[in-house]
Amino acid sequence: MTVDTAMVMAAGLGTRMRPLTENCPKPLVKVAGKALLDHVLDKARRAGVTKAVVNVHYLPDQIEAHMAAHAQDLDILISDERDLLLETGGGLVKAAPKIAADPFYCLNSDAVWTEEGAEDALVSLAKAWDDARMDGLLLLVPKDRAFCHSGKGDFNLDGAQRLVRRGDNPEADFVFTGNQLLSHRLLRDAPSGPFSTNKLWDRAIAEGRLYGIVHQGDWFDIGSPQAIAPTEAALTVNG
Repeated sequence: MTVDTAMVMAAGLGTRMRPLTENCPKPLVKVAGKALLDHVLDKARRAGVTKAVVNVHYLPDQIEAHMAAHAQDLDILISDERDLLLETGGGLVKAAPKIAADPFYCLNSDAVWTEEGAEDALVSLAKAWDDARMDGLLLLVPKDRAFCHSGKGDFNLDGAQRLVRRGDNPEADFVFTGNQLLSHRLLRDAPSGPFSTNKLWDRAIAEGRLYGIVHQGDWFDIGSPQAIAPTEAALTVNG
């Protein structure tokens, strides 16, 4: 299966990336000479994506102008959140009418990842998708390959690859990479206004319909200016 549409989350305020984001939206901050947004879009193209829906809020005109450069080989649609930042879940709901594909990728624009082996991570998501069983499939990375990230892990996996929350445990085995493959079923009866995708995930977990696969490469959380130099160094080593 080839997934041809990606929703790219690019509306955040980038407060943790200041001062770099005082006059530049976080998705346009450069790592290894390339905007974070372009790192993600290049991966999406390689996986077969031909349409990208990008949400905007902070310094939106800069992102829209930047996206115009991608219109040559991508069908670009903007989901406008200028008036109200809708968070991850609300942003998905607002963008959904622009997304005809089912399933579709939902990708964050604040991380960089490397590939191991011949298969791209997004292609692996598409190959692992089982529409009869899944409403969502998340790309996870083991904590020891989640670089520049200080979290204690987000999920464990059960024997069937279904997601299990960390809950009251001090740590979990895997970190969410910000990349996922979703069905519109996940968005049914969603709240209005701003809310987190966690609300939709929790329902899917309770229904046994949220799954994960493990990324085989490295993943870098670009959450602060201090994350840029070690990420660039690792990218140089990895080619």
